[in-house]
Amino acid sequence: MIDTYLVPEKTVVTAKGDGPALDISGAGSGTLLLTLQITDIIEQESIDVTVHGSADGTAWSPKPLLKFPQKFYRGDHPALLDLSEHAGVKFLRAHWEVNRWGRGEETPRFEFHVTAKEVPADVLSEASSRAKALVG
Repeated sequence: MIDTYLVPEKTVVTAKGDGPALDISGAGSGTLLLTLQITDIIEQESIDVTVHGSADGTAWSPKPLLKFPQKFYRGDHPALLDLSEHAGVKFLRAHWEVNRWGRGEETPRFEFHVTAKEVPADVLSEASSRAKALVG
């Protein structure tokens, strides 16, 4: 069961970059809850975080498997990643781009992390059944 950081806690960035590779080959359910948590910012800046996959941990997908919407403020931002649509992916890595505009210091600054937690198959099944009951 995966329950770890994709980007380590209290990571501070001032430029674009990549997080470490995370081995997800042991994920049983194939669905991960990824949560981007922004804990500190300065005004007039944005961050874009994407998640890329790899079969070997060295060659990364040019197109992201998941893209968080652009963020400007502190907060928690969850997203589900269904790995069943990405056969062969055994590693994940986050990539970020930051931007700053306006007066004052031109260098952006974000403190954030991204957690990765496997969603058990029974929880997914129950949620799907409840959603179908609400719609139907």
